[in-house]
Amino acid sequence: MSKSEYVAGLDIGSGRITCVVGGPDPEGIGMRALAGSIVPCRGVKAGAVLNVAETARAIRQAVEKAEEAAGVEVRGVYLGVRGEHLRSFNNHGAYTIARSDREITAEDVHAVLSNAKAVPISRDQEILHVIPQSYSLDRQKGVPDPVGMEGSILETDVHIVTASASILNNLMKSVAEAGFEVIEPVYSVLALGEFLVSPEERELGSLLVDFGGQTVSIAVFGEGGIKFTQELPIGADFITRDLAVGLRTSIPSAEKLKIEHGVAHPKLSNGHNGEISFIGVDGRSPKQVKSSEMLTIVLPRVEEILTLVGDTVQNSGYGDLTVGGGAILTGGGALLRGIPEAVEQVLQLSARLGLPHEGLIAGPQELMEATYSTALALLAYPRSTTWSGANVDRRADPRWMRKIRTFLKDLF
Repeated sequence: MSKSEYVAGLDIGSGRITCVVGGPDPEGIGMRALAGSIVPCRGVKAGAVLNVAETARAIRQAVEKAEEAAGVEVRGVYLGVRGEHLRSFNNHGAYTIARSDREITAEDVHAVLSNAKAVPISRDQEILHVIPQSYSLDRQKGVPDPVGMEGSILETDVHIVTASASILNNLMKSVAEAGFEVIEPVYSVLALGEFLVSPEERELGSLLVDFGGQTVSIAVFGEGGIKFTQELPIGADFITRDLAVGLRTSIPSAEKLKIEHGVAHPKLSNGHNGEISFIGVDGRSPKQVKSSEMLTIVLPRVEEILTLVGDTVQNSGYGDLTVGGGAILTGGGALLRGIPEAVEQVLQLSARLGLPHEGLIAGPQELMEATYSTALALLAYPRSTTWSGANVDRRADPRWMRKIRTFLKDLF
């Protein structure tokens, strides 16, 4: 495999950077993940950069750790984008075929998509994705690929995602400061949809829920395509903060308690009410809490998050679509024990933890975990050309150049 084929999926989450390095699988049709890394980062929150220098440092460290573990150098990164600044909506476009042969070409498809995305958006937003939901030809609906067919009027319904221009530029600037090229920015939940939601679930209708730290991303699928996406300003870190306040302990201690002892549904407690030991907020005083007291802190926040998800889906007008395929859950917050059971109770949907499709990606088992899901999905995402700023020709700086750049910055 040539050096230029190695790329990275880069997930800039709340308080951490996750990176997976890989390239085309020489033994299959998908991608092969070679190595990954997770690095803490205080320079980003809820998908937005707060400090470019700190974010760039963490990005450089995350990618170089993965490069070193994989024994390769990447030519660029597929950058995951998330957060409240994202907006999405559906639109319709039409294009008249004036030629005598009336055979639909790829240029005609491009033209109808251009018409569909010709909508006014606020000056601080820019279009990130234009995703075809379906095509129709001379009013005949449900055409999956019109190229080669004949007709006079080509129409399409599309899902459009826009991003804050300033937030997107700060993300891109952080990656550039780290010494890497953004091959393409990708809305993370769309990459996860391709990665975790099966064709059958997309056809029947399903709900994808990505439980991030500061945000929850949701996507509704139906009739084979994406129908609705939205970012919610709440996430798994809110549960951690509730535990820290309620138990008067530090955030790291509360996070450890949540991971090791937290449950999102009372039936998983099995009637036990044992004592759990932890350290107080001063970092020294030993404390104890009963399992039942932890439940009284965790469950209300879980119910609040899931109720907000349910209300958002119902208000979208696509709530009925989710019944057939149920809910697919991913993200670090989905690892809290009992989340599938809580989703089934609150949303009245069957629920499962998301697993990648067979044939999309291969790699070490330690990478095939929910904490790496978004970075893996970005690595495996079908490469879109809908974002006009994508540039696949430029290469990342060589590692030696990055080290010199870091040395000079530290020096001055």
